[in-house]
Amino acid sequence: MTNEIDMIGGKMGMVKSMYRVLQLGAEEKYSTNVYEEIDLIIIDEIDRLKVQHLEQLRDIYDQKDVAMIFIGMPGIEKRLARYPQLYSRIGFAHEFDRLSKDEIHHILEYKWEELGLSVQLEDFANYEAVTSIIKITSGNFRLIQRLFTQIERILEINNLETITTEVVEAARDSLVIGVK
Repeated sequence: MTNEIDMIGGKMGMVKSMYRVLQLGAEEKYSTNVYEEIDLIIIDEIDRLKVQHLEQLRDIYDQKDVAMIFIGMPGIEKRLARYPQLYSRIGFAHEFDRLSKDEIHHILEYKWEELGLSVQLEDFANYEAVTSIIKITSGNFRLIQRLFTQIERILEINNLETITTEVVEAARDSLVIGVK
């Protein structure tokens, strides 16, 4: 499969080169090495990959000298430890904790600004909304992201300019999450 990836990469390089010739009039050599300009590959949900795909990644790591970051659910380190050829190449494992209250506040300030709003914790409505978000997400970064996608949608649909507890609860209700 690595050879297939290399072949596809070579074709992509050729197409990229032809595009530049046709669009820009600049002639250049194309590379058949798909990994030539890649320093890092990040693989999310590594726990969903089959053994042969893990072996494929090990092969790419060995042959192409490309750094890799594997992201997975808790317990993935134990699963990877069952494959000594791959596990011996892993530099370290880091398990992320839930976000602290300060980290959540920082992210929420950013999310408010991203929506063109400013959060004032002195304002009771803002404080209530922030508290509600912290309670719903329990410091889960992905859940904060998903919740804010829905908050943005609700604000837009209803022509609202303030994130209130009602908006947060409506956003929560539109997500498939456990209620605490």
